[in-house]
Amino acid sequence: MARVAVVLSGCGVFDGSEIHEAVGVLYHLSRNGVAYQCFAPDVDQMHVVNHATGQVDEGATRSVLVESARIARGEITPLSELKAGDFDAVFFPGGFGAAKNLCTFATQGAGCDVESDVARVLNDFRDAGKPIGLCCIAPVLAAKALPGCAVTIGNDPGTAEAIRSMGSEHVEKPVTAAHTDEAHRVVTAPAYMYGEAPIHEVIEGIGEMVASTLALVGSGARA
Repeated sequence: MARVAVVLSGCGVFDGSEIHEAVGVLYHLSRNGVAYQCFAPDVDQMHVVNHATGQVDEGATRSVLVESARIARGEITPLSELKAGDFDAVFFPGGFGAAKNLCTFATQGAGCDVESDVARVLNDFRDAGKPIGLCCIAPVLAAKALPGCAVTIGNDPGTAEAIRSMGSEHVEKPVTAAHTDEAHRVVTAPAYMYGEAPIHEVIEGIGEMVASTLALVGSGARA
């Protein structure tokens, strides 16, 4: 049985992991008989958003790790403990938390910094030849940390241009599809970058991303 890591960025589309996407990843892993462990950085969120109003809750603070535990049903581990040698692949669901808490893309665009443990994990899995799956806005993490890779975020022109500015390639894909960069072992899907897409199409595309990532497990991994 394959064993994979899932990196979360909080709980809620506007300041954490997009819940539909995170659950979609876990659902498809389970359907494929894959064991998974959830991780998150042990840091504070960039900010807290009231999801009923869309407004920032000024002065409020929340822990990325604690909020991610809501999705993981309490089974969450600090990202600092994630080692590529313990897993066959790693997945990053989207949501604004990926652009706010896992990196600074939300505020700095192509000039963003990737959180240190996130960058370490991406590079360690890349160096081990183990596949990396990302969806929605999370592919910008790979575009920044692994320059030269090819990813999709759907067809958003601004984000596509930022990806190119970071030295990576953008490939346009519909919401139900995924893109595989076999050379870099990076698999991506647009998910809710198509903001009006129905949930079943988002979950279908995530399923393609999960299946394509799992298909790379064991094929070319380096000791």
